[in-house]
Amino acid sequence: MKFTEKLIKGKLIKRYKRFFVDVKLNKEIITAHCPNTGSMMGLLNENNDVYVSKSNNPKRKLKYGLELIKAKNNLVGINTHKANKIVNHALENNLITELKDIDLITPEVFFNKETRFDFLIQKNKKKTFIEVKNVTLFRYKQTAEFPDAVTSRGSKHLLTLIDAIKKGYKTYLIFLIQIENMKYFKIAKDIDSNYYKNYLVAKKAGVNFLAYGCKINANEIYINKRIKIKDE
Repeated sequence: MKFTEKLIKGKLIKRYKRFFVDVKLNKEIITAHCPNTGSMMGLLNENNDVYVSKSNNPKRKLKYGLELIKAKNNLVGINTHKANKIVNHALENNLITELKDIDLITPEVFFNKETRFDFLIQKNKKKTFIEVKNVTLFRYKQTAEFPDAVTSRGSKHLLTLIDAIKKGYKTYLIFLIQIENMKYFKIAKDIDSNYYKNYLVAKKAGVNFLAYGCKINANEIYINKRIKIKDE
């Protein structure tokens, strides 16, 4: 997935009110939209290199949007709205080994009145739901983690994926690791023990879990390799 405009490099000053970040671009300080409502643990140190996009849409209140942060020498894609676009690109281009040669890809499909999953795909008349989780947390060398805060919504998705299996669907949850240089992935059970418990229940019930890393630069982000999931 390519960025529509070339990103602009700056220095992070601070994030506030969840949706705003102040960034120094050359000698100018600008306020950019932060398209990530998570805690962004470990990413928000002052003077971290950041990359922002610029929009010429006159209807936008903020011209700039935060896209990448460099933390601990790794670029991290923080725009959660891009996660599904990255996965959709991967599905269309057969970049996910387990999900190749799909006949039909439909985004944002309701499973029931309360829950919709990110994708419904079809191959040889077999229907599969896919849920995507964007991963930006890494506290240990080359190990990405999810979640970075307690997520009752995430647990709900796990349990609903189990319901989908009972109704005859195949199900996948893809942890999209928008972090450079990761070799492993694990659930951050010290942050959300309930999510870890539900993850184990869902795995036993037949939900397929995949973790995929990304190639990241100021021009594009795309899935490039599978990451080993560690349950310990």
